[in-house]
Amino acid sequence: MIASNMQVKMPALHELWHPRPLTAHKGTMGHAALIVGSKGMAGAAILAAEACLRSGIGKLTICTPDVNRPILQATVPEAIVTETFRPCMPYDAVGIGPGIGINPKLVADGIGQVSCPLVIDADAINTLARNPELIALLPHDSILTPHPKEAERLTGSCAVKDVALFAARHKVFTILKGHPNHICTPDGTVMEVEVGNPGMATAGSGDVLTGILTGLLAQGYPPLSSVILGVHLHGWAGDFAAEELGEECLLARDIIRHMPEAFKKLKN
Repeated sequence: MIASNMQVKMPALHELWHPRPLTAHKGTMGHAALIVGSKGMAGAAILAAEACLRSGIGKLTICTPDVNRPILQATVPEAIVTETFRPCMPYDAVGIGPGIGINPKLVADGIGQVSCPLVIDADAINTLARNPELIALLPHDSILTPHPKEAERLTGSCAVKDVALFAARHKVFTILKGHPNHICTPDGTVMEVEVGNPGMATAGSGDVLTGILTGLLAQGYPPLSSVILGVHLHGWAGDFAAEELGEECLLARDIIRHMPEAFKKLKN
């Protein structure tokens, strides 16, 4: 029998976070890939990529249509940009979804041919909803990050208990975004995270979360630690942004800009 909506206590954040070793270099801090963007949707790729880099990742490869290459190489010079996703590459984590459109082949390749941890968001979730046979390809412990409408498309309901049942049935982590956020785990338990503010209800905010989660996974954080730390860092950065700018003026890029403050709060 699958447990569902069983509230559990949140682990202490300082027990989940680990400092960067003094001997760290880019080869030891993880290599992530983001499958993001399409024609006219380079912004989603930029936001996810910048957030991933700010999360502490060592190396990042952005897989996106070639039409996006000029703007990505100009705005995210720290990243490698390629048109073709190669599942055989030794990535430490892969994030897929922001801005890709409904693309069953790309999603099937992205979730069915990799052995590293996965973050699945946005159009990748919508693609799963339209092509439910692909859900069987989800590796255990993948992280899905739907907002309520995406959750409804995927599971038939945006109720926390139903999202928790989906997570338990398919052995994945699901972050139901909102206030509060709900982290649903593969064992059917649910954790509430009351961080963030209404100003974060803006285009691109979810792309930022995808980047943060992918970066944490690639650095070696386990999926449970990644979702807990990622949701807190994302929400805290949004709160710092709202303090400076007000909720009405908050943009997704402001969340990225305040990520250093969120990391300082985590460390303290």
